[in-house]
Formats: sequence, C-alpha cells, structure tokens
Amino acid sequence: MDGPVLAQPIDSPSPLERAFVARSRAIRHVLFDADGVLQHLPGGWYAAMEPYLGDRAREFLHRTWKEELPTLAGDGDYLPLLAAALVEYRVTTPVEAVFTDVWHNIEVIEETFALVGALRRAGYGVHLGTNQEHHRASHMRAGLGYDDLFDVSCYSYELGVAKPDPGFFTAAARRIGTAPETILFVDDLAKNVEGARTAGLVAEQWDHEQGSDVLIALLAKHGVRITAPRPAD
Repeated sequence: MDGPVLAQPIDSPSPLERAFVARSRAIRHVLFDADGVLQHLPGGWYAAMEPYLGDRAREFLHRTWKEELPTLAGDGDYLPLLAAALVEYRVTTPVEAVFTDVWHNIEVIEETFALVGALRRAGYGVHLGTNQEHHRASHMRAGLGYDDLFDVSCYSYELGVAKPDPGFFTAAARRIGTAPETILFVDDLAKNVEGARTAGLVAEQWDHEQGSDVLIALLAKHGVRITAPRPAD
C-alpha cells in the first residue's frame, strides 16, 4: 500500500522574480481629473451665474446640472437643455453667450500643470480623465490646448460613461493602453477615487487648494518621485 502523498515544496520567488513583479505593478502613468485639480472657475459657479439669475443662481445650476448628466456620457446635447432652462427662468441673454461667459470661464492651476511637466520629464505618462459634455470639452481641447498637454485625454462624453462609474476607469486604462494597476488617478471627489479603486487603479483624493507639496507627497507614497518645480524668475 502506498504511503501518504507528500506535498511538494514550492520554491519561493527569487529576488529577480520579485523585482520583476514589483516593476510590472509599478506606477507608470498619472491620470488627472480636471475641475478642482487642474483648473477651476474663479469665484465659483454660483457667483458666475448671479449676473443672470441673482439669488436664483444656485437653484438654477442644480437643476441644469441634473439635466446635464446624460450628456456627460455622450447622450444628447446640453446646449438646448440649457437654453430651455434659461427661457423658463426668463433670462434673455442667448444661451451661447451665457455658456461662453460661465462654462468657458476656466482658470488653469499653474502649480498643478508644473507637476504635470515634471512627471513627463521623469518619464511618466500623463493623462486627463474628466467628466465633460462635448461643448466644454471642445473648449478645453482647443481653447486651452489640453490635447497638447496630455499624452491621452479621456473625456466622459467620448467614453460613453462618466465618473464615478468604474467603467469610466476601465475604459480609460484601455485607451491609455496599460493595466489599471499601473495608473495613479488624482481627483478632488471621494466618490470618484472610490470608483477608480474599484476598477483596479491606484487613486488618491486631492484638490489644488491643498497645495502642490501635498500632491508630491501622495505621489511619492506610491513610488512616484519628482522634484518640486522651481518657480519662474
């Protein structure tokens, strides 16, 4: 009668194998959110709409943002929806003028873009991952030149899915052409960070008001080490 079958010892990974696995999982790309991270609307949305709506600005914006949601995933055109809401609120200024005055009123955060440049010089892929309907996205791409500033741009209206849906991040990783675990995502909203982590990305919550030193420390926590850019003379 045969004796008991003994389990064969499994060799532990060699130092070379462990190093290979670590490199394969290392962060090679940083995916940035736009609003709150790379850019902001000076004075905020409510103040921007007050010249048209006064104390009804907050109520109006929350209504129109709700109507905008499908267009963030590429379903429909936002401008006719905005135009109808303006008419209902008795705003006589043409919708194109209001949209340009408010939605195009974007101020870039120079400190964050300096870090984008530092990451690129250090050999990392730098990418944009943002919820936008196509009119504002077109301004960001052409008017602000974002297509030239990022290696890959992931706009929700093009992907057909918006944050915080994990599908946004799966599609973004596919577009970037890399495994999700090699991407570090930075966003100012906790729900978007959670969606990214669910999809397998590494993610951290940060907004530009925290300052670039905090972001540099968050990047370093994941092995992404860059030198803080020196201010221009």
